[in-house]
Amino acid sequence: MIKQMIIERKRYLDRIASAFQNLPIVVLIGARQVGKTTLLNSYKIIGNRLFLNGQDVEIASIFEKLSTVEQYLKIYLDNDFNGTLIIDEFQFIQGISTIMKLLTDKHPNLKIMCSGSSSLDRLQKIEESLAGRVRIIEVLSLSFSEYLLFKDKKLWQLQQTIEIDKNSPLTQPLEKALDEYLIYGGLPRVALTNNIQEKVEMLHDLYQTYLMRDIRMYISNEYFVGFNKLLRLLATQIGNLININELSRQSGLPYKKCEEYLYILQQMYIIKLIEPYFTNKRKVIGKMNKIYFCDLGLRNIIYNSFNEITYRTDNGALFENYCLLELWRNKTTLGIINFYRTQNGTEIDFIIQKPDDKKIVECKYKTIDKAFSIASMKSFCEEENITNQSIITINYSTIYNNISFVPGIIVDRI
Repeated sequence: MIKQMIIERKRYLDRIASAFQNLPIVVLIGARQVGKTTLLNSYKIIGNRLFLNGQDVEIASIFEKLSTVEQYLKIYLDNDFNGTLIIDEFQFIQGISTIMKLLTDKHPNLKIMCSGSSSLDRLQKIEESLAGRVRIIEVLSLSFSEYLLFKDKKLWQLQQTIEIDKNSPLTQPLEKALDEYLIYGGLPRVALTNNIQEKVEMLHDLYQTYLMRDIRMYISNEYFVGFNKLLRLLATQIGNLININELSRQSGLPYKKCEEYLYILQQMYIIKLIEPYFTNKRKVIGKMNKIYFCDLGLRNIIYNSFNEITYRTDNGALFENYCLLELWRNKTTLGIINFYRTQNGTEIDFIIQKPDDKKIVECKYKTIDKAFSIASMKSFCEEENITNQSIITINYSTIYNNISFVPGIIVDRI
């Protein structure tokens, strides 16, 4: 499995290598079971390495004093601190950011790479105390391309031959794989399992064992029933605006608690909230955000449905959520993804902003056989002077009137 990861998650390994050229510390942040530990193990290190687990109480106690850590590293890493210290689940170690700062300032040949399953509190402290010393890298579940490589290298090779401006007669097996991805998501262990029932069991275990256990740290007993209702409500609303007043009323939670729990779910990489794009504020509908889930399999276990994608009433929402995740994985560091919706009904699914460019993306879960124009897209692009436009459908690939029609199987090419 580790060998596969090296091939399939090369983008992350490249980013780690690039970060270490300029900085002494790299932190991998993301939800549980997305492959962070495997990345720590598979990154090729020149020289000595020491792997520690922050969940180990004895290991955590070593980091209480700098002198104790230094003594330990001299014995188990290198007497001159030449090498890489790797800490999995670093968030369990109190005061870890201060220790990492002192270590790397005092020992310039030491590199530190660590991972954590939540960015709550710890991430903010790291950014504050390790400014100029750390690169924080978000690790998400498998992209569709990575998912194909996990399942069948020949499918991945086939996907690589598909071009945006040319329709191919060979896309059916890829579309079938995408249908499965939309239902079971991209968590590595789930992707590697071919048995459908086992996929569901794994997702259920992840939801109950990891998610609910981790959340317990932040949810008091009196609000836990309401939180579960909130989570199920959110699962029904992917791709929609969320109204916190309405969520509060339906879940029975106080408004402030709803806000707090939405923040926690974002920081734990369970949900992703997209903010509106503002131009003429008189036209835009309020400041409500749109909600998506960071993994579709996890969303569907909460939603409690694994029906075939073709017969689902939420297939369009799942497809839009999938497109958002693919765009998020491939956006640049300074890129921002927003949506646009006005009182007169004009709506743009995604607006991707870069420092020097903007592009808009519409998602249509349908099979088409000819290109078409969308009036709202055209008028918006004229107002905003945007030329880069894409419409994502199930199957169609061409370029028409400066609009790229992109089949769902290659959203990552946008």
